[in-house]
Amino acid sequence: MKLLAFSLSPATMQLHGYHNHFPRTMMMVVSHALSLPPQKGNQWRLTANPCAKMVNGYLGRETTRKTHSANENKRIRRTLGSCLVIPPPKGVKPRAIVKFLGGAFVGAIPDVSYRLLIELLAEEGFLIICVPYNVTFDHAQVVENVYGRYNSCLDMISGLGLPDFDLEPSELSHLPLYSVGHSNGALLQALTGSYFSDKIPKANAIISFNNRPAAEAVPYFEQFGPLVSQIMPVVESSPLFAMAQIASDVGLKGLADIAGEMMSNNDPEAYDALIKFLDQLPGVLNQVRRGTSEFKPKPPENRDVFKQSYNVPRTLLVKFNSDTIDETDQLEACLRPRVELIGGTLTKVTLNGTHLTPCLQEPGWRAGYLYTPADAVVQAVNALLLNDVKVLARTISRWFGQDEE
Repeated sequence: MKLLAFSLSPATMQLHGYHNHFPRTMMMVVSHALSLPPQKGNQWRLTANPCAKMVNGYLGRETTRKTHSANENKRIRRTLGSCLVIPPPKGVKPRAIVKFLGGAFVGAIPDVSYRLLIELLAEEGFLIICVPYNVTFDHAQVVENVYGRYNSCLDMISGLGLPDFDLEPSELSHLPLYSVGHSNGALLQALTGSYFSDKIPKANAIISFNNRPAAEAVPYFEQFGPLVSQIMPVVESSPLFAMAQIASDVGLKGLADIAGEMMSNNDPEAYDALIKFLDQLPGVLNQVRRGTSEFKPKPPENRDVFKQSYNVPRTLLVKFNSDTIDETDQLEACLRPRVELIGGTLTKVTLNGTHLTPCLQEPGWRAGYLYTPADAVVQAVNALLLNDVKVLARTISRWFGQDEE
């Protein structure tokens, strides 16, 4: 695992502000997933090497599986196409449908990296539709891709219901539509509300908004990008390059296989999450090699489109008091005149936490036979950290509830 942690530490992993904390956080959320045993549904089955299919450029599969929620209750979730659907607890009728987008890199595996927050929102009565996406410098392309995949999933749910969860089409087709986005996912949600006027949410919760240019999001990007562009054609022309590439692919596969063997009970869910995370890196490097020097659209262009075209009637802006890369205040300055113009409302709140608070998970710490001071300290710290996530979920739920009154 030391090799894996090292391979995730270059500057390219700092895209959208995750910086050096990201590898440690990613290892934490993946490690948390390792303790979850694979479960079998009635019609779908996960195997150690799950068969996958490509859906609109994103690797997905249809499954029904059980995991453990924040309070240890079994929770069934279903993957429709390439979207992950998490219902409220059994016996609770959904009060609304929430589209969820995570941040850069971790947005590809929201069921791992945002597990606790998603399940807390589901326990508040929301039916969550997570739309995983691979990170890229072309935000406009991602927005269109996510919009299409989400609405395809929504059409299936509205037309067929969710029989696995005992939910009929009539119980889902008229539910209000909301959205939640964190970090880069917050940017994508704001762009969705600006690019489209049809099938957009009634309310948008934007958490830890970030719209930094590539030179700030990725340190030394201005020097690194041109260097890669100049060197790669020379390297690729060498006969040794193909051999090295094959060796690299075999090595990466071998590393993934070793990681899979190390996972508790050979958990296919965690293994699949690890592969999806690693699969994003070559695409990012290829864009750099082709001369990519900035996100598309550029940050100033995003701000302009917010000012002119944002169409979501109600917006909640959430920032954390210890988030050094947050740009919520700048977004508020762009959105407030526009929201007032369309007769909407804009609310901003500041909560305790950091940029990574939405990604916090319940740790696997268990006290020993003898309860020691170390157990007390760890449990106290965990309680404080997890309370920030719970406050975030309650804040979003209560704010959405204002629309339902």
